Amino acid sequence: MASTALRRLKWEKFRFLNNLSKRKNNCNQNHTRTICQRKTNQYICHSQLVCCRTFHSSPVCHELVQFKLADIGEGIREVQLKEWFVKVGDHVSQFDSICEVQSDKATVTITSRYKGIISKLYYDVEDIALVSKPLVDIETDADSPGTTQSSPSSSEVSSSSSDDEHSMQRIRGRKVLATPAVRRLAMENKIKLSDVEATGKDGRILKDDILKYMEDPSVGKQAKSRAPLATPPSVTVEPSKPAPVVSTTPIQPQITLPVGKDYTEKIKGMRKAMVKTMTEANNIPTFGYDDEFDMSALVELRSKVKAITDEKGVKFSYMPIIMKAVSMALTEFPMLNASVDKSCENITYKAVHNIGIAMDTQDGLIVPNVKNVQSLSIFELAAELNRLQSLGLAGKLGTSDLSGGTFSLSNIGAIGGTYARPVILPPEVSIGALGKIQALPRYDNDGNIVKKNIMCVSWSADHRVIEGAYMARFSNLLKSFLENPGLIMLYLR
Repeated sequence: MASTALRRLKWEKFRFLNNLSKRKNNCNQNHTRTICQRKTNQYICHSQLVCCRTFHSSPVCHELVQFKLADIGEGIREVQLKEWFVKVGDHVSQFDSICEVQSDKATVTITSRYKGIISKLYYDVEDIALVSKPLVDIETDADSPGTTQSSPSSSEVSSSSSDDEHSMQRIRGRKVLATPAVRRLAMENKIKLSDVEATGKDGRILKDDILKYMEDPSVGKQAKSRAPLATPPSVTVEPSKPAPVVSTTPIQPQITLPVGKDYTEKIKGMRKAMVKTMTEANNIPTFGYDDEFDMSALVELRSKVKAITDEKGVKFSYMPIIMKAVSMALTEFPMLNASVDKSCENITYKAVHNIGIAMDTQDGLIVPNVKNVQSLSIFELAAELNRLQSLGLAGKLGTSDLSGGTFSLSNIGAIGGTYARPVILPPEVSIGALGKIQALPRYDNDGNIVKKNIMCVSWSADHRVIEGAYMARFSNLLKSFLENPGLIMLYLR
């Protein structure tokens, strides 16, 4: 394999000298043949050799070059530009980072193969860049490595351009930099690039590095071991950051726990009724309205009344007071206590206030309702809620308890929620959700921060028959009742 590589180098040398000999007749300088050398049966003068060394294939002073996005591989034809490392007017050198692009498989940093000034950026951040299309325009310097090469044959230009352009891309975490030609030479000779000492810029492995390693394989390893000693004391070497270790295999649990089997069951009972009701509710154009109520006065009132209800054996929560206040507000806003037919051509205003309370049970969501709230006292409402809750937990609620509702409330605060988006139960036209009562800081009328007991309230209404302003006025009236419980006593019938 080593002899093959040496023969290739000799052939390239012969071809170079042969090209020089063909231009010997173009040399117009006066000189003597006595200073010429005999090379491959042809005369090549020294002056002509000097002339050839400065020969360029194209003008190089401030040449404008379109730097194109090279093929990233794996069939990727477009990438998303994530970040620019340069801007118009910046000076870049060979191998300087230009930008970072991202495909659906990897993040790639594109580096420059020219030395010069950035004159144009073709894409903005987050734009889609196409492979083989220009990324930037670079006004190259006279000594730019990408434009000062000697003029080889057209096939060599195409191959070199493709190899260099491919080598400009570095995937994160990859440590070895080398052109495809160098990689191919190493592969043919079964050489690991990690064992070769890199002498190129930014740790790039050159063809000469491969050939030196082929002559003496121990050179690479010895050079690596001597590298720290060869660094002058006055030079500060910045330590490179270790690449993050990313596992390509899924994480397996160290302890295998028994996993049950999937099973299918038929939806029935309360859940089947819930499916039907929610499917109908999905056809209702709904709007929401949220607000905060200061429940501080109500909290104080309940603490005084609770001891009396406990003596009667009735569990007393905030809900009976809230339900009574809702009923009083519905009297002023009767459209919220109504129902519509399936085609929404007729609306029926209900004379009674049958307020439903959403309950979470083992069989699913159920909404029993308290009948004639407008005619019951707060204590009677508390007793009725106790009865419905006991029957609901036992799964013994009757049809009469679950039907005939005109307005609904969902007490999500019992679980711990604040805001919600309750779903209307057709044929009703509105529903409310009550959040938990929280002690929060608020400003009083004098601008002082004080402790307040705040409850978040969420309303949903059928926008086909209810306007937002109508719901807002209803909410404001209810808010005044709950923030000033004395008003309930004032307007109570």
